[in-house]
Amino acid sequence: MPEAQAARTIHISSAVITAFPEHCDAIVRQINALPGTEVHRVENGKIVIVLEGESTGEIGGRLTGIALMDGVLSANLVFEQIETLDDIGVVP
Repeated sequence: MPEAQAARTIHISSAVITAFPEHCDAIVRQINALPGTEVHRVENGKIVIVLEGESTGEIGGRLTGIALMDGVLSANLVFEQIETLDDIGVVP
């Protein structure tokens, strides 16, 4: 009997970035250049983003990179949803 394959998953997360307002434009440009990352709102030094990746580690690593950007005060994960690719109709 063949060994069961682990289901491939996609992790969809949201985060709030707090930054010095004067740095927001540059930070948004850097975030938008990252793979699987989109900026959804910018207001008063707060940047709301959505991240997609294959693992929690990938999301965490990208969020850590954002936290280290010049002008960023904090980067906090707010939500994470994990879906199997089969559940959302993606054929590997």
